[in-house]
Amino acid sequence: MSSLLEIENAADRLPLDQKKELVSFLLARLRSGDGQLPPPRDIPVQTIEKWVADDEQGYRRFLGGA
Repeated sequence: MSSLLEIENAADRLPLDQKKELVSFLLARLRSGDGQLPPPRDIPVQTIEKWVADDEQGYRRFLGGA
């Protein structure tokens, strides 16, 4: 495979377990390279809970046809 598009198309055809394995492989390569990954985001639990509640409320409105 010589192009990113070919690799993307091949990855689309993989079963889910192999896609997960591919992601793990790529992350390991990124971590071992000279590039730095951004630090994990420290999001307060309350913020995440609010996002989830807002999303659920929007989903209920969607189902209700509002």
